[in-house]
Amino acid sequence: MSKSLLQDEKKCYITGAINNLHQHHIYMGANRKNADKWGCWVWLRADWHNMSNYGVHFNKELDLRLKKECQKAFEEKYDHDTFMKVFHKNYL
Repeated sequence: MSKSLLQDEKKCYITGAINNLHQHHIYMGANRKNADKWGCWVWLRADWHNMSNYGVHFNKELDLRLKKECQKAFEEKYDHDTFMKVFHKNYL
C-alpha cells in the first residue's frame, strides 16, 4: 500500500481525531487495488467511515468530495491522463 496522497499523519481526514480510525479507499470496487497502489485512501473515524448514516459509505456528497479532492491531488503529482487510465472516470 502506498502512502496516502491526502494525508501525512494517521488521523481522521474529517475531524482530526486519532482514535477509532478506519482506512477508507476513495475509489472502491474494481478500483480498490488501484486506490491502494496509488495512495488514494484516507483515515476516517469509524462514524465518518461506515458506522453512521452520515459516514462516507452512506453520504454521496462526502463520497464525491473525497473523490474530487483525491483526483486533484493525484493530478498534481502525476497528470490527468494517468488518472483516467487508472480510474477511468473524471470526478472534476
